[in-house]
Amino acid sequence: MPEDGKKTCCNCANRKHTPRSAELKSDVSRRINRAIGQLNGIKTMVEEDRYCGDVLTQLAAVESAVKAISREVMQDHLETCVVERVQAGDTEVVDEVMGLFKKFM
Repeated sequence: MPEDGKKTCCNCANRKHTPRSAELKSDVSRRINRAIGQLNGIKTMVEEDRYCGDVLTQLAAVESAVKAISREVMQDHLETCVVERVQAGDTEVVDEVMGLFKKFM
């Protein structure tokens, strides 16, 4: 993060590359690994013919975990890439953001 404390995306829209803070990378990676662990557990439950209700409960939990990861990445995107593009006069980013919101609704 720059010295002024503001997040930036280093013009990610043009390169399709978004540098992220070490903290964000670590947190998102940790959450993804946890979700992978949950999915592996669910796979085992299915293979062991566990009760459907228990499998569904675990599926709901992993779905919630993935949504939380998405919210975190979306927040970072809004605070960096989107702000930067709007400040540069690129209002097309609003359409992109609306498309992303629709995917998560």
